[in-house]
Amino acid sequence: MDPESMKLLAAGLAIGLGALGPGLGIGILGYGAMQALGRNPEARGPIMTNMILAIAFAEAIAIYALLIAIIMVFVA
Repeated sequence: MDPESMKLLAAGLAIGLGALGPGLGIGILGYGAMQALGRNPEARGPIMTNMILAIAFAEAIAIYALLIAIIMVFVA
């Protein structure tokens, strides 16, 4: 394999594996929030606020992985 194809493979693996964890985490967060809302609908405000905040933090990790992949393609 030439270096260009290895660089593209590495970038693809970086974003693929880097988005796998946050994707699973967001799914688990959504599941937990819906379970909590089903058990206690009156607590909708705090549950939704905490869920959205946690999803934003998890999504930030995927954005970091995307930035690394872009840097690998265009800079390395």
